[in-house]
Amino acid sequence: MESIRQSKVARLLQKDLGQYFQLEGSPLGHGGMITVTIVRVSPDLGSAKIYLSIFPSEKAEKAMEEIQDATKSIRYQLGKKVRHQLRVVPELHFFLDDSLDYADKIDDLLK
Repeated sequence: MESIRQSKVARLLQKDLGQYFQLEGSPLGHGGMITVTIVRVSPDLGSAKIYLSIFPSEKAEKAMEEIQDATKSIRYQLGKKVRHQLRVVPELHFFLDDSLDYADKIDDLLK
């Protein structure tokens, strides 16, 4: 069960990371659109799992590699934004959220 503090921090990280990828993330996404779908924060607020949806899905693997390589830079930029709200910026772990592709596949099978 997620505490109120965890959910507030997760919403804050989701909003700020979404803005980051919207404004500065185009080189990382290789021209694709990156959406932060889910953020889950550990109980000690020390690490965060960030699930990203990347459109078009053909560019997803290459974009995820670029994002994994730029994790420290992304965390630094995030830290500059949330420095007044959080004492410690969580360690970021990025994962690919392919639930939309899965839903499209199921939809095609049902047709």
